[in-house]
This record gives sequence, structure tokens and C-alpha cells, in this order.
Amino acid sequence: MPNPSEQSSCLVLENFIGGKFVPCRTHIDSYDPSVGEVYCRVPDSGAPEVEAAVAAAKEAFPGWSARSPEQRAQVLNKLADLLDANVEEFAQAESRDQGKTVTFARTVDIPRSAYNFRFFASSLLHHTNDCSQTDHMGCLHYTIRCPVGVAGLISPWNLPLYLLTWKIAPAIAAGNTVVAKPSEMTSVTAWMMCKLMQQAGVPPGVVNIVFGTGPKAGDALVGHPDVPLVSFTGSTATAQCITERSAPYCKKLSLELGGKNPAIIFADADLDRCIKTTVRSSFSNQGEICLCTSRIYVEGSIYSEFLERFVAAAKKWKTGAPSDPSNDNGALISKEHLEKVRSFVALAKSEGGTVHCGEGVDQLHLPERNAKGYFMPATVISGISDSSRVMQEEIFGPVTCVSPFDSEEEAVSKGNGVRYGLAATVWSQDVGKVHRMARKIQAGLVWTNCWLVRDLNLPFGGMKNSGVGREGRKDSYHFFTEVKTVTVKH
Repeated sequence: MPNPSEQSSCLVLENFIGGKFVPCRTHIDSYDPSVGEVYCRVPDSGAPEVEAAVAAAKEAFPGWSARSPEQRAQVLNKLADLLDANVEEFAQAESRDQGKTVTFARTVDIPRSAYNFRFFASSLLHHTNDCSQTDHMGCLHYTIRCPVGVAGLISPWNLPLYLLTWKIAPAIAAGNTVVAKPSEMTSVTAWMMCKLMQQAGVPPGVVNIVFGTGPKAGDALVGHPDVPLVSFTGSTATAQCITERSAPYCKKLSLELGGKNPAIIFADADLDRCIKTTVRSSFSNQGEICLCTSRIYVEGSIYSEFLERFVAAAKKWKTGAPSDPSNDNGALISKEHLEKVRSFVALAKSEGGTVHCGEGVDQLHLPERNAKGYFMPATVISGISDSSRVMQEEIFGPVTCVSPFDSEEEAVSKGNGVRYGLAATVWSQDVGKVHRMARKIQAGLVWTNCWLVRDLNLPFGGMKNSGVGREGRKDSYHFFTEVKTVTVKH
């Protein structure tokens, strides 16, 4: 706990329920990862706060769902306009709260958050339903889609507002009301967005945000009988708890989980473009993106050249104070997470792996203010067995492992040899090979000769332990609505 003088200068958040800010009796300390100090106190909500939020959402549902798609779209567009107008304030807050660079927050997180509202405001207006005739029976059949009710939304700490709005936008666009729980480690921008709700014309109770931990607030939300659907982004272990908790109620679930994403690099790859992109795909946002590349498989004939050039490029990926625009990475989310990521590097070394750069090899030169922050340089490891925990488990930090392969079949086997299946990248100029690999790789997204090029119209999600369901224009609309078949005899 901070001392009283620290408490007085701390930002103290409140829950947002029924269109009003509601104080909470108990709080959780939230740290600024770049300096390692408490700077914010987040509500430690539980069942009573969730109960109040669900009640407010239930009360608001009939009025909000009765609005036309055009009327709902106007509100979403206004919210997007307000986020755009306050991009710098939000970027600074996201950086301080999460540890990422201000540049990343300014150019990725906050613009994408606004675009999420704008995208679903538009796509909402262009959905069509199915129709079928059975003339011999004198019947016409058609489908309609109806909002489900109160949506429970749980979002993670790595892209806080970006992933929260990716859930709120389609949920309310489709006519549902929402009770959302952001991560207790990164709650500030969600709280700031609540301040914009009234200005945007969001009716009270349509969006409620309850702050707190998974075991208390999250559990109460997932287990609430009046919350018929839950959308969660986070760890596979938490998703298993959510699935068990919601099973007695037969809830609709959308689970976007972890990744252990491979890059498969063939000898005919454009290495200049490949290395530049693969450094970015391995280390962006401190490696704290579920789509980051953490296993790099390189065809044997170019393995040595690739490794040498890739390590040289990784050494130029700068880590330091998030406010410095020359830095590529800021701090990891917490002291505990930094220790976890470091433990994987130590495990790799104990198993005979070679750490070419980064943790334990390259010294970070940090400003005095950031000396106690949770920083780790871009780390490249080779010489690790595919069966090692380092190659099998999601590290979620600025660490990637490089390993050789000899044939297309071996590359597929290595790429698929983990329990995850979220994303993969394939580097080759052979079109036939690209299509063969895309078909054989077990991943929900396969990028070829690029990374993180997204079209929000198309499905997003993973296979195996990387999730259940998909998100995107049509997929999110289908998740946040129930389909009804109507038959009319004439």
C-alpha cells in the first residue's frame, strides 16, 4: 500500500454504473510500469457492484434495442469523434498505465479504438438476412436477428482500450447493453472513456464498466444468470474457468486466447523485408500482443545468414522511457510479468540455448527516473528443442526463438507442434508454396510476406487452445445477436 502522502496524489477511479460514477469501498493498487511505483487506485469490485451494473444494463436494454440501427450508429460515431478529439490525452494515459511507448499508443491503440466504433457503426447498416420460398407449401421463410440482452465483456491489459472497444462497439451496435470489466492493471483509459459517454449521447445503463480482479468482479459477471453472453480476451487458463463457470447457464461464449505464433521463412524469401517485419512482429508492444511471433523457423540454407542479420536488427530495436519517441519499446506490464519472462530466458540458457542479444547480454541505459521500471531488451535465442517449455508456452514478452528446418513438411510439423493456433507468418515468393502452407498451418490467421495487416470485415480468432469463435464484421454481429426464423403461410 502507498503511504498517505502518496495516496493523496494518486488517481482514484470509480465504477461507471447507470450513467453515473459510483465510488467503491475498497481499491487495488495500479502501478506505472515505467517507474515501478503506484500511481492509481482501482475499484476492487465484487458481486454487489456487478449486480448493480447488470440491473442498470437490463433496465436500459428495451429502450436501446428499440432504437433503429441508424440511431445507434449516430451515437457510436459521436463516441469515435470524441476519442479522436482527445487522442493525445488518451495516448499519454495508456502509455503510463500499460508501459507501452506514447508513440505506439498515439499511432495504434487510440486511433484503432476510435475506428472500432466507426467501423461497427457503419457495418451495422449493411447486414442482410436470409429468405427462402417453399411455393408448394405456400410459405415464405425469412430470418431476423435480435440483440441478446446484457453482454459481459472482459478485456486484457496489453491493448487496453483497443480491445475493450473492439467488444463494446459491436455489442451496442447490435442493440445489446453492456457490463464490461477491463484488466485491473490497465483501467484508466476505460474510466476516461466513461466521461465521454454522456457527451456522445449513450443512454444511462447502455455501457456500464465495473473495475476489479478476475476472481471477484470477473467471476461475478461470468456467473450472473442475467448475462446471457460473455466475450473474453485473455489467457487460456482463465478461459477454462469462464467456460466452467458459465456452463450451468448455457451462455454464448467468444474466447480470444493466447498464441505461440510461428514465422516460417523459406530460402527464397525477400530477406530485407522479412527481417524488418519479423523484428517488428517479434517485439512490438514489448512482445505483449497475442499475435507476436515467438518461434522463427528458417530454411537451413539461409539459417546462418538470417540469424546474423536478425540479431543485428534486434539489437537496434530500442527499449527505454515510453515518452522518448526514439524508443521502440517501453516497459513490461508488471514486476511479476517481467520476472516470468526472464525465467523463460534463464530456462533456455539452462537447456543449452544461446542468448544472442537482449536479456543478460545487452545493458539497458535508462534515465534515472526509470531505473526501477520493468524493462527488458529485445531478446533472441537459438538452440532450443521444440519440446522445451520455451518453445511450447506463451511467453508474452520481447523474446523470440530461432530454429532451422530442412523441408516444407518439417516446417509444417514444427509450426503446428504446439497447443496454440492463433496466427502464423509465411515468407516465400513461391505462390504455390504460400497457398500450400496457408492450408496446412493450423492457425486462424496466416499472413504471407507481411504481418498484422488487418481487414476488420474478415474473421479474427484462433484454433486449438487459442480460442473459440471469431470476431469481425459478420462474426461479431452474429455473436451479439440471436437468429430467428419466421415462416409465413399465404
